[in-house]
Amino acid sequence: MSKLVPPHGSNELKPLLLEGQALAEEIKRAAGLKKVPLTSRETGDLIMMGIGGFTPLEGFMGYDDWKGVCDEYKMPSKNGLFWPIPITLSATKELADSIAIGEDVALWDTETNTLMATMKVTEKYTIDKNHECQQVFRTTDPAHPGVKMVMEQAEVNLAGPVKVLSESYFPEQFKGLYQRPAEARKMFEERGWSTVAALQLRNPMHNSHAYLAWIAIEVCDGVYIHQLVGKLKPGDIPAEVRVKAIDALVNKYFRKERVAMAGYPLDMRYAGPREALLHAVFRQNYGCSHLIVGRDHAGVGDYYGPFDAQRIFLEIPQDALQLKPLCMDWTFYCYECGTMASMKTCPHESKAVIDENGQYQGGARLLLSGTLLRKLMSEGKPVPPEFSKPEVIAILKEYYDNLEEKVEVKLHGAATGDAAKK
Repeated sequence: MSKLVPPHGSNELKPLLLEGQALAEEIKRAAGLKKVPLTSRETGDLIMMGIGGFTPLEGFMGYDDWKGVCDEYKMPSKNGLFWPIPITLSATKELADSIAIGEDVALWDTETNTLMATMKVTEKYTIDKNHECQQVFRTTDPAHPGVKMVMEQAEVNLAGPVKVLSESYFPEQFKGLYQRPAEARKMFEERGWSTVAALQLRNPMHNSHAYLAWIAIEVCDGVYIHQLVGKLKPGDIPAEVRVKAIDALVNKYFRKERVAMAGYPLDMRYAGPREALLHAVFRQNYGCSHLIVGRDHAGVGDYYGPFDAQRIFLEIPQDALQLKPLCMDWTFYCYECGTMASMKTCPHESKAVIDENGQYQGGARLLLSGTLLRKLMSEGKPVPPEFSKPEVIAILKEYYDNLEEKVEVKLHGAATGDAAKK
């Protein structure tokens, strides 16, 4: 019997991806169905349903589940099962009007021209997009990338169970990294792990990330470095470069029997606290017992307090998740301590001063963040050696040196240390 935590809301994973003869027959049948185009976000959500990452979902949500998730974190169709973010599919009014309730449709990723799934349409409904954004993102500001996604959705949501037919380009493009939940669980069991801490990454690992991972290894059997390989906002470092940089760090500075790396196919929503909860749900499906939640988890700009994503775990019912958060304080390099430290351990409160040449000029705490690292690299400025390992910096420098069009990276309070603990 497995010692790993069970999947969310189920005793077993519930992947919706067809295989073998069933797959071939459904692909053939889909040729005669109306096509519904998918956004990149919807494609990622669909793949996660296909591989069991969104167990126990059976398809895109109807109105009652949409509203229940927005307002109460609950899915009425699943006896009030905890779920933190709506998983929905939108279509133009013209297309939705042409589809009858009970009709099967083919879901297509238009970016790659890939048949992704079939769906039996059980419901058509409209939503208050402002309400979803306020509940999920805590803002309706169109400058927020997650709000922008929702506001650009088509007018009508379609709901219904799906049969997933493809994992798109992820298995090939990220071969050896992309992983299904069942594969992760098998790997953990083969290693004899029962407690596994997931480290969510959308940036290359700087020294604070590594420090959090090392702490997690001290209290768990191993750490699962789980990288997002879906789409990011402009200015973020692409998955291929990030994977290369993380590989370089892990291969030299971690015990291989205590760390595992993998990728998953979602787009970032930048929903801060709510997205931290979604990360927890699908990490539980992957077999993780803990999720490392540090500063500004899944955040963007100054929309969330630096520790709001930790606080939200205290606000949900205790039985909502079996996975538990590993809440970590703000970490940094302290020149007085001569090592990585956190606000819980370090008594030296002055902020380190680094000149434009990357040279230390005084003070104690060098606050590290992925945003600050991207800004320094994009502007061609030296990166202090205490910020990240030289192998990582070399890979990022090569990327930025060859970047034809650079996006301005704006610093925010959670990246510089100017944000107060809210």
